[in-house]
Amino acid sequence: MLLNTTIEGLKTLRLDAMAAALAEQHQQAAYAGLGFEERLGLLVDRELTERSSRRMERCLKTARLRTPATIEDIDFRHPRGLNRAQILTLAQAHWADNHHAIVITGPTGAGKTYLACALAHAAIRNGHTALYLRAPRMFDDLAIARADGRLSRLMAAWARIGVLIIDDLLLRPLTGDQAADLLEVVEDRARLRATIITSQLPVSHWHEAIGDPTIADAALDRLLENANRIELAGESMRRAADGTRPRQADSAKAPAPSPEAGRS
Repeated sequence: MLLNTTIEGLKTLRLDAMAAALAEQHQQAAYAGLGFEERLGLLVDRELTERSSRRMERCLKTARLRTPATIEDIDFRHPRGLNRAQILTLAQAHWADNHHAIVITGPTGAGKTYLACALAHAAIRNGHTALYLRAPRMFDDLAIARADGRLSRLMAAWARIGVLIIDDLLLRPLTGDQAADLLEVVEDRARLRATIITSQLPVSHWHEAIGDPTIADAALDRLLENANRIELAGESMRRAADGTRPRQADSAKAPAPSPEAGRS
C-alpha cells in the first residue's frame, strides 16, 4: 500500500521515470541487496536520463534539421580537406557556449549541409536549441512576414534560438532588402547566440555578393568575428556514393575533361 502511494506521489510530481523505476526495483529481487542511497541514486539517474532523452527528442523536432546527421557518422576518409581534430573539438560545442559562429564553405556535394546538421546535433546534445533555415527560403519568409506584419515576431523568435543554421547562403547576389535582412539576423545574434553558415561561395567573395558595401561591412564584421572556418574541397560525395563519375569541385582548378566526360 505504501509503495503504491509513493508511486502515485511520484507521478503527481511528474517523476514518471522514477515511479516506473521504483516499481521495477520492487519486482526484482536483485535490488534488495542495495542500500537506500544506492537505490535512490538509481531512481534519480533514471529520471535524469528520461528527461534528457525527451528534451533531445523535442529539440531535434523543433530544429528541423535537413538531415539526421551526427558527428559519429561523419566520413573522415573521403578526401575533402576535413580536419578530424577540428571537428571533434567543435563537437564539444564550446563555440555555441561562447556564442561564436561556424562558417562552412565548399563546392556542391562536399557535405556542407550534413556537417552543419551534425554540429547542430552535437550542440543540442550539449543543451542548446537549434533551428535549420535554408537561406533562399529564409529571405522569402522574411519578405512575407514583413508584408503581413509578423516581421518583428519572426525575428525575435529566431533571435532566441541557441544555434541558427543558415544553409546555402549567397547562392545568388542579394537584393537590397535581403542584404538588410541578413544584417538584422546577424546583428540579433552577434555575441549573444551561435550561428552556422554554409555557402558554396568562398568567404573572400561574400562582400561583393551581399552588394551594399556598408551593409556588407557591418554583416561580415559581426558574422566572421571569432568564426570557426571549415573549407571543404574535392569531389562530390553524392556522386561518389551513387557510383557515377564525380564532378570536379572547382572548375577553375579541374584538368581538361576527357571526351567521355559529357556522356551519361
